Amino acid sequence: MLTELSIRDFAIIDQISITFNEGLTVLTGETGAGKSIIIDAVQLLAGGRGSVEFVRHGAKKAEIEGLFTLDRKEHPIYQVGRDFGIEISDEQVVLQRTITSNGKSICRVNSKLVTLGILREFGKTLIDIHSQHETQSLMDPESHLELLDLYDPEAMKATKKEYSYLYERLSSLKTRYKELSENEQEMAHRLDLLEFQLQELEQANLEPNEDTALEEERMSLANFEKIYTALQDAYNALYGEQKGLEWVNTARTALDVSSNFDSFISDKAEEISNHYYALEELTYSLRNYSESQQYNPERLNEVESRLNEINRLKKKYGPTVNDILHYMAKIEEEMEEITNKDSHLAKLSEQIEEVKKDAYLEAKQLHDMRVENANALMDEIKNELKDLYLEKATFSISFQQTNHDEAKFGEQKLHKNGFDRVRFLISTNAGEPLKDLHKVASGGELSRIMLALKKIFAKHQGVTSVIFDEVDTGVSGRVAQAIAEKIYQISSSSQVLCITHLPQVAAMADTHKLIEKAESNNRTATKVEELTTDQQVVELSRMITGTKLTETAKDHAKELLDMALTFKSK
Repeated sequence: MLTELSIRDFAIIDQISITFNEGLTVLTGETGAGKSIIIDAVQLLAGGRGSVEFVRHGAKKAEIEGLFTLDRKEHPIYQVGRDFGIEISDEQVVLQRTITSNGKSICRVNSKLVTLGILREFGKTLIDIHSQHETQSLMDPESHLELLDLYDPEAMKATKKEYSYLYERLSSLKTRYKELSENEQEMAHRLDLLEFQLQELEQANLEPNEDTALEEERMSLANFEKIYTALQDAYNALYGEQKGLEWVNTARTALDVSSNFDSFISDKAEEISNHYYALEELTYSLRNYSESQQYNPERLNEVESRLNEINRLKKKYGPTVNDILHYMAKIEEEMEEITNKDSHLAKLSEQIEEVKKDAYLEAKQLHDMRVENANALMDEIKNELKDLYLEKATFSISFQQTNHDEAKFGEQKLHKNGFDRVRFLISTNAGEPLKDLHKVASGGELSRIMLALKKIFAKHQGVTSVIFDEVDTGVSGRVAQAIAEKIYQISSSSQVLCITHLPQVAAMADTHKLIEKAESNNRTATKVEELTTDQQVVELSRMITGTKLTETAKDHAKELLDMALTFKSK
């Protein structure tokens, strides 16, 4: 769960540090006090898109830091950590995000610098943010397949991975087939270019690792004097006038004389003998190598000229000679493919049909799993909607037929997620036909449907923290109470942070935090206060009546709190 959130110089927030608890935490306050800004900060922490507009006016950077504690060793974030080489210890993860005034974004996970994409991978295993905007995604049928796949993602993981591999392979083959079969003139130009490149590379007559060998030779030739001097000095130190080797031999002889009287001396005499013969061998090697050295300025010029030629080719064909040779092999392969286009098109066509058949089999398996998940999901949503006073509603997941213009084995047209296209359909009144959500559901009904989905997905996904940002808009009365109870139920399996304007939801909170604006030094800032029970009564009263606080409102607030306690104790 999100345990600690620190925000500095973010929008109207100067500096705040908020401690969160388990269960349901509710954030309330006047419109514009900064409630949604806090959720925006959490969203950025989870890898959301940043902007310089988030940096507080006059500040150099906005900083956000969140501490997450994990309650189980098998949490998926451990695998994410292993994938990206980030150690997770003490069952804690710290996410950090900095946005500078010039637009740069700096991300860290457990103090290690990461890309925004990697931060997003960590964030999506820890935080699930649900806002009014996300509710509107229910209106888009393109998002329905993704929502269905969230029902049981682990069960589908292996099949989706295999299908993705086959689909990418199929797309690659189709692209190559299209390139070969279309635009004869472009292919002719391409062949001319490849022939020119191949001729140039063949004339260069490159050898594997030639650049590395030439660089070493140039280094040796360019530093001939230093190398020769070093060899001579080393040889003279050992075998010349300084007689280093002779002194070692003197020490060896001295120990040999007494080696029969002392085991230590015997051992050391043997060691010195070994070193002496090794040094003697080394001395001969230094002498021979020194005698083989010859300064050859003509060869240095040849090496320099060859390296210049190789460097010219590197700029065009690859960073190393081996890369250039690899590119040369690819040229020959592509030329052969273009020259014998018809036979290659036939071969590609066979490969396409083969891979398409395998991809369809995986897509069919995905389809079968989705149908099974859809049936289970529809049953669960039906029960959840009853609790949210949509007992007359009928929810259905429709699998649509797609066109058959690529069908060779009776399969549907494949896309990146298989061949399924699904739509969420609903009828909110008895006797009414099923229709698309956007044609039937009101804002309040959409909120309840999404809440039902979240209740189900929270159980299946095991996300650490679920955040609701004013999802109760457009509801009141008994529906508001039902939504409050549903949000509390979600908090039994995940930490829930909820921004709300409904007193029914606020009364259900395990922790109630009030967000207020304050002025200091002619600047507006946001402050957060955790409410006591008496303060909670006052805040609930304000939410019920608006600005004027009455005894009736207080009584109503206390009644709401009592009702919440009764529900929690069930």
